[in-house]
Amino acid sequence: MEVYKPKPSSSQQLQQFHSEDYVEFLKKINPDNLKQLSSQMQKFNLGEYTDCPVFDGVYDFCSTYTGCSIDGAVKLNHGLTDIAVNWSGGLHHAKKMEASGFCYINDIVLAILELLKHNPRVLYIDIDVHHGDGVEEAFYTTDRVMTLSFHKYGDFFPGTGDIKDIGVKAGKYYSVNVPLQDGIDDASYETVFKPVLDKIMEMYRPTAIVLQCGADSLTGDRLGCFNLTLHGHAKCVEYVKSFHVPTLVLGGGGYTVRNVARCWTYETSVLLGVDIPDELPYNDFFEYYAPDFRLHLTPTDAPNLNKREHLDGITARILQNLKNLQGAPSVQMHTVPPDWVVKSGHTPQEAEDKNPDRRTPALTKEGATKKDNELEFFDSEKDVDRGENEELPHNTGIGKRTYLTSHAAPADSEASSSEVAMDVE
Repeated sequence: MEVYKPKPSSSQQLQQFHSEDYVEFLKKINPDNLKQLSSQMQKFNLGEYTDCPVFDGVYDFCSTYTGCSIDGAVKLNHGLTDIAVNWSGGLHHAKKMEASGFCYINDIVLAILELLKHNPRVLYIDIDVHHGDGVEEAFYTTDRVMTLSFHKYGDFFPGTGDIKDIGVKAGKYYSVNVPLQDGIDDASYETVFKPVLDKIMEMYRPTAIVLQCGADSLTGDRLGCFNLTLHGHAKCVEYVKSFHVPTLVLGGGGYTVRNVARCWTYETSVLLGVDIPDELPYNDFFEYYAPDFRLHLTPTDAPNLNKREHLDGITARILQNLKNLQGAPSVQMHTVPPDWVVKSGHTPQEAEDKNPDRRTPALTKEGATKKDNELEFFDSEKDVDRGENEELPHNTGIGKRTYLTSHAAPADSEASSSEVAMDVE
């Protein structure tokens, strides 16, 4: 596993999918100017009475997780990795001019657009409990991207994703929806997931895959209603990996936070092919995992409303639709667009960061730069734990430490709870 600090996306990059006025609005909005921008907030579906609240740094948050997904797509395009992972991404509800369902910028669509520069066909797979409506809508009329979503359907957000929604025009039969009901367990989920994916891989033959691993489909989620364990959820990841197609793996939903951490930790180990123990190591957040302090989850006794004959009927109907595909679509020869296309008028900082290790300064609400607390310095001339004449050690004896994270971490810092760290030496 290699870990990289991503470049934040520029506004020009975000506008490859989102409208200019929406991106500019996200740049301006903050908790102090809500009243002045109230009409725009209604237009773009942000604010107190929506599921997309305004908070300090919303634009920086969006540009960071999106830059991470696009960076992963670029590395896949150039064959620099087999699998790229961004657990902070996967915000699949955001639309071209509208926030939705805690999603402000659709990093998935932007990453797929990057992949399409080098790949004739991209398959998008969504195992979040909610329908991946923003991604489906973006590619509903094209055969260059096939979307496959497994989700709760009925009286449930966002209310889309009927099995009858199959795409239109050139995209007909390239949108695949698998509507499920409450309480689905590992075995039932697998009976639908594997045959549908097998047929898609046979008929569509994607050259790249984007996998959204929303953890709200796990048992015990505060908003979800499925009954999957980590084993069942990760089996989907492992099965996608078995096809050996370049894959971008993203996060997504998840509202019982300790289970989200469990899920993406375990699925990182699955992607790496590394076994990790069920017993959790002691950490700063150990008490959150009471009472069992274990990695894996136990399913509840909630009834499974997905009868076998119903699932067989859904599978049969989807497989019949896929038979209508006229083989894998191809594209004409064309000049490959450059990576990270930036329109004229960008600032030099947006085009190229001359100092990639430079941290973005933290600002106060008034726009002033916050002063670093000297107690936070480590192994520097200001380190309060060292004597005045004590020299820094030349070799700390620490092996390479790799971080899977969407924000910069000092090379000599300890990993926080949002990072996955492992020794490789």
